[in-house]
Amino acid sequence: MKSKVLFSQGEHRWVMFARDPLKPEKIIDTNQYMIVNRQQAILLDPGGIEIFSSMLSSVVKEVPIEHIKYLFASHQDPDIISSLGLWDKALPSATLYSPWLWEGFIRHFGMDSITFSPIKDEGGTLSLAGDDIEFIPAHYMHSSGNFSVYDGKAKILMSGDIGAALDAPDAPLFVEDFEQHIPKMEYFHRRWMPSNAAKKVWIERVRRLDIDMICPQHGGIFKGEDVTRFLDWLDDLDVGIAVS
Repeated sequence: MKSKVLFSQGEHRWVMFARDPLKPEKIIDTNQYMIVNRQQAILLDPGGIEIFSSMLSSVVKEVPIEHIKYLFASHQDPDIISSLGLWDKALPSATLYSPWLWEGFIRHFGMDSITFSPIKDEGGTLSLAGDDIEFIPAHYMHSSGNFSVYDGKAKILMSGDIGAALDAPDAPLFVEDFEQHIPKMEYFHRRWMPSNAAKKVWIERVRRLDIDMICPQHGGIFKGEDVTRFLDWLDDLDVGIAVS
C-alpha cells in the first residue's frame, strides 16, 4: 500500500494510504487518511476488513500504534469501516467518531473495546492534541447520515464518497486533468447522490471553508484550482437519476 504525506507543518501531518496492490481484485480501491498532531492521531475511514493487514503495517511505519487515539467513519459502508473488529483488537482504548444514526449498524462489524462517540446531525469538533478537527454535515451525500472532516490548520477537507472516482490502480494520487477526470466520477455522483437539495447545502457549507485540498475516499485528490472546479461541476450536476 502506498503512503503519501499530504501536509506537514511542525508536528501536524496528514498521511494518505492507498493503491494497495495486495487487495483482492474485485474489491474497490479506497483511500484512507490519518491526521497526526503531536502525540495523537486519528484514522479517517480506515477501510474494509480485506485491507486491514496492509493498513496496519503502513500506519505503524508513520506513528507508534499507541498514538492512534481515534477513528472516524463518515458513514456505515463496509469499504469504510468493516475492519472495525480488527482495529478493536489493535486499538482497545481508542474512540470511534461516527454519525449517531449508524451506531446500531456499525456495531455489527465488531466493537467490544473501542468506545463509540456519536456525532450529532449538526456536526461537531474533536480536539486532536489541542488542534480542532471539524465534522461537517454531509447528509444524503450519499448516505442519510454522513460527515466530511475539515482541518483548518492543514486546509484539507476529507470528503468521503463526495468526489469519488474509479481510477486505475496506477493512476496518480492527485487529479492532473480535471476534464479527463469527470468521466471517472460522473455516473457515480449522478446515481449515488440522491438529493440535489442536499448537494447544494453541502456545497454552500464547503465554499465557506478555506480549502487547499479535497480528499475523497476513492480516486484522485483535488488541489489548488481543482477544488473550485470540482465544487462548480458538482453544483451544476443533476443527481438522483434512478428516479428521473
